[in-house]
Amino acid sequence: MAKIDAFFKLMADQGASDLHLVAGSQPVLRIRGDMERVEYKVLEDDELRAMLYEIAPEDKIKIFEETGDVDFGYEIPGLARYRANFFRQKWGVGAVFRQIPSKVLTVDELGLPEICKKFAMLHKGLVLVTGPTGSGKSTTLAAIIDYANKHRKDHIITVEDPIEFVHQSQGCIVNHREIGTHTKSFAAALRGALREDPDIILVGEMRDLETIQLALEAAATGHLVFGTLHTTSAPKTVDRVIDVFPANQQGQIRTTLSESLKGVIAQNLFKRVDKKGRCAALEILVCTYAVGNLIREAKTHQLPSVMQTGKRLGMQTLDDAIMDLLRKGWISPEDAYDKSIDKQKFVPFLKTPPPEF
Repeated sequence: MAKIDAFFKLMADQGASDLHLVAGSQPVLRIRGDMERVEYKVLEDDELRAMLYEIAPEDKIKIFEETGDVDFGYEIPGLARYRANFFRQKWGVGAVFRQIPSKVLTVDELGLPEICKKFAMLHKGLVLVTGPTGSGKSTTLAAIIDYANKHRKDHIITVEDPIEFVHQSQGCIVNHREIGTHTKSFAAALRGALREDPDIILVGEMRDLETIQLALEAAATGHLVFGTLHTTSAPKTVDRVIDVFPANQQGQIRTTLSESLKGVIAQNLFKRVDKKGRCAALEILVCTYAVGNLIREAKTHQLPSVMQTGKRLGMQTLDDAIMDLLRKGWISPEDAYDKSIDKQKFVPFLKTPPPEF
């Protein structure tokens, strides 16, 4: 057993989502969104480096020594998987570990809307799950892929950096590919995937022009593509995809996106006040003919009003989702106000409204 495994056991005991180990500081756990120090000595650089290198593959240590950053997956059988990131900082090395649950929660267990099941059963197109870092995008995507795995007879390829949730092949064949281990880059994996007879492709992160372009091409040529972006709302997601391209290509991309995009799930995670745990507020855009027209005509600022009127199709705005959680008594008015888009709606719920109101 590696020396660092004791910290992972502590994570499980405390219900923590992340572990921070940084030279010059005590270990820190993120529990229900808050950072809490562990009663342990301040970590020395040499001691921490030895602890980290004990669990890192040799090729990852080499990359870290050369670049100062590296990502990889680490697993303790019977406990959990972890997404690891090593980095250099002022006092020496640092590392953050995000726990990935060994059990994939289903759409129903997460309480996700029924439209998520419909997204899982599409035959082609692009579905994007977006939100800030740590907002539960991977968990939502894993639930959608799990539903497809159980209800379809297809080939699913996931491309991630590193592999997070592991799906056992059920109705579908599932192949997991990790950047740096099984393939050089997201773009290289996507190019390869098109020759591997896939029906569903999961792109862990659409972070550059080439990856986004290839994902759009795959969606336009009869594949169902799921991807993630770090954007805060559905309209901003559409704009982000288009803005990645040079100005002279954006008109063509708007047309392609208006035909290929099937849905956007933009989510935010909230700390629950009624019990321990967290819950997600989801903004959902379903790409209807009207939505396609707005994308093509560069009128994305009108998408929120379409989401308001498209509730029967499964659409909802982030503010409506937040309001629903607030009225259930699951989240605090302050948290709701902080993460909402139209803050005016949430002012009446605050004990002390901010000065501007």
